[in-house]
Amino acid sequence: MTTPEPFGPTPEIAVDAGSRRLRFVLARLRLVWRSFRSGGGTFLESQMGRLSLFIIIVYALMAVAHPILMASVWDPATYDPVTGYSFDQVEQPAPPSWKHPLGTDPLGRDVLSQLLYSTRSEFVLGITAALVTVTIATFVGAVAAYYGRVVDAFFMRLADLMIALPAISLLIVLSALFPLNLFYLALIIGVLSGFGGTAIILKSQALSIKVKPFIEAARVAGGGHFHIIFVHIIPHLLPLALLYMMFTVTSAIFAEAVLSFLGLLDLRMSWGIMIHTANTGGYLLGGTRYWWLIVPAGASITLLCSAFYLAGRALDEVVNPRLRQRND
Repeated sequence: MTTPEPFGPTPEIAVDAGSRRLRFVLARLRLVWRSFRSGGGTFLESQMGRLSLFIIIVYALMAVAHPILMASVWDPATYDPVTGYSFDQVEQPAPPSWKHPLGTDPLGRDVLSQLLYSTRSEFVLGITAALVTVTIATFVGAVAAYYGRVVDAFFMRLADLMIALPAISLLIVLSALFPLNLFYLALIIGVLSGFGGTAIILKSQALSIKVKPFIEAARVAGGGHFHIIFVHIIPHLLPLALLYMMFTVTSAIFAEAVLSFLGLLDLRMSWGIMIHTANTGGYLLGGTRYWWLIVPAGASITLLCSAFYLAGRALDEVVNPRLRQRND
């Protein structure tokens, strides 16, 4: 009398399936790492890429330096970016000195401390807005391209509406309705960009991916809609999405500077607030006499926005081989 076979897969089959899955994951990781190394080399070959990376690293070090200086070197009573006051200065704002390398503002606060502290806020704002944008735009672009028809029409008309809306004017109106802090500002900018022009660009790229032979092979092999979208289409959109992350960071930093200058954001300190303070005290149009109140913050806004823009241009050469060949 034979013994009946147990139900379900045997342990040998389960182990074999697990090992195949592990080998597949490792192969995908090797391909990703190889693409990353190749793209990184192309990025660093570009003068724009090297310059943008240098500027971004410098400002990242500035953001890291502030809490270290406050904890070890600077006295919070003097160097706190909001509540600090330089008691040894008779007249405020004071020009640059050894104790205050970038001088003090009209309220007696150290400008260098404000500059370093604000750098961290700019990075948090830009990266958060960029991540929200990429998450929304990649999903919307992949879904609209895959399903087409009503879904495509709905998301594209929504994108047209987002593009038609004046972003700065909308943010000014929203700031009158409820207090805008750093998180809400990043979320709003991310939603506007994610459902706007970035979604249209990623959808056009997804349309070219949709007709590739491997998509049809995945469909024939029994892959469902969820599997095809998230395993095959979205990973191929990520390089282009990373490119538009850089442009979103630039837009977010610029929007924050404008709104802070107008006094419409609920922030502790930022580069826009530094310029707003100089303007409120009547020093904005004072020429070069009080340059330290305007130049550090203004130059930082310009340099960091330009760095992320140049990084996006350099990444464009990585994503677009035709552009790279043209430049060669």
